[in-house]
Amino acid sequence: MPFIETKAKSEYQIIDGKRTHVITPECEVTLTNIETGKEYMSDSEADHDVDNPNSNTKREHIRRDVHIKVAAIDLGADAGKV
Repeated sequence: MPFIETKAKSEYQIIDGKRTHVITPECEVTLTNIETGKEYMSDSEADHDVDNPNSNTKREHIRRDVHIKVAAIDLGADAGKV
């Protein structure tokens, strides 16, 4: 089951003295044990499985898939028209 690692946000920040639009995309992560197929709901849950002496899970058994969702932003220009 995927979990959201960072939520999408759009804000203005002052960078090098200039007002800059900073966009953070939503980051959805799926952690899967490639040996068992188990999906973890957090990094700490996967770490706990790896650190558990009663588990055969090793760090290399954990696959991390990251899905970045970027919102479309109208920059005010007509793309593709000359």
